[in-house]
Amino acid sequence: MTKRPDPEQLLRQLQAEEQYARRGRLKVFLGYASGVGKSLRMLDEARRRKARGEDVVVGATQPKGSPEVEALLERMEVIPLRTLEGVPVMNVAAILRRHPQVCVVDGLAYDNPPGGFHAKRWQDVEELLASGVSVLASVNLQYIEECREQVGRITGKRVTETVPKDFLKFAEEIEVVDAPPEMLLERASAAPLRAGEASPGSAVAQGQLLSQLREMALLLAADVVDYQLEVYLRRHGIEQLWGTHERILVWVNAHTDAAMMVASGKRNADRFQGELFVVYLGQPDLTPAERETLARNLGYARNAGAQIEPLDGEDTVDLVMRFAKARGITQIFVARGTRESFWERVFGNAVDRLIQAAEGIDIRVFPG
Repeated sequence: MTKRPDPEQLLRQLQAEEQYARRGRLKVFLGYASGVGKSLRMLDEARRRKARGEDVVVGATQPKGSPEVEALLERMEVIPLRTLEGVPVMNVAAILRRHPQVCVVDGLAYDNPPGGFHAKRWQDVEELLASGVSVLASVNLQYIEECREQVGRITGKRVTETVPKDFLKFAEEIEVVDAPPEMLLERASAAPLRAGEASPGSAVAQGQLLSQLREMALLLAADVVDYQLEVYLRRHGIEQLWGTHERILVWVNAHTDAAMMVASGKRNADRFQGELFVVYLGQPDLTPAERETLARNLGYARNAGAQIEPLDGEDTVDLVMRFAKARGITQIFVARGTRESFWERVFGNAVDRLIQAAEGIDIRVFPG
């Protein structure tokens, strides 16, 4: 028997479609580190759109750009910034009066001084989108609010200006501007050190850090794409019956912050109407710092409403797999460590062994 559409559901779908049609489209160019070329990629797309006949303007740029960026800007219509308390800010009112099809906004995470159109530049962008202006915007991973602390622990650098991850979910498209870590290392080694600036660590260590940041950016982009799929399905009244039996297991430890893993696990469990489990290995000989990390991870799990289970034994991978099979787990989230012992290099680390033993269970590996 065919189920008749619910009139209220049809009305909600119609309203959602109308709102979607009126709203501008957001595309975000996400960089995982400085120097990957996100501004250049963004402006090059703006150039291509203009060549195709779209009405494109530049609303905000970085204070200093590469010669390639400056060359592209010379070919674009730039809305002059306005000065507020001596600080140049995006002229939102002028852009709204001009009302182009597309506006380019570099540096999404900038704060505006008091008296601005909004306190944050990303809020200025939201104003443009709500007015029907599409936006090409750029931001680095470290400026995403939910990623700031983890990136800070990896890089040793903290930022104060941020963009909430929830805002990125408005993006119809997110593009990770990728550059091989080796290329960034080559650029960094060629750049002269400023007075008082410390010399960077070894190339191997720096490469590992860049690889971790790259993985984080790719995972963030995947989350945004997943969310947009969910929005699309809701907007078209498509029920997600295929995910009702998902059971997600997050394996946390005392060495790696698991905030991103637990948050991603909860979001997927909620979306698929599934269950979320968190397991950890009971270890009595942890250092105070390790105990603090583990306690923080279990705090994330409790806040997410996960079912928390301690594991006791020698072979952790075997313990995790036994638990997974007993509970009918469909996905396992695990962090890859940044350091490997000699025996792990010879016989394989825990993540590699887990992948080999999974037998039909999806494994999602997060940066350590």
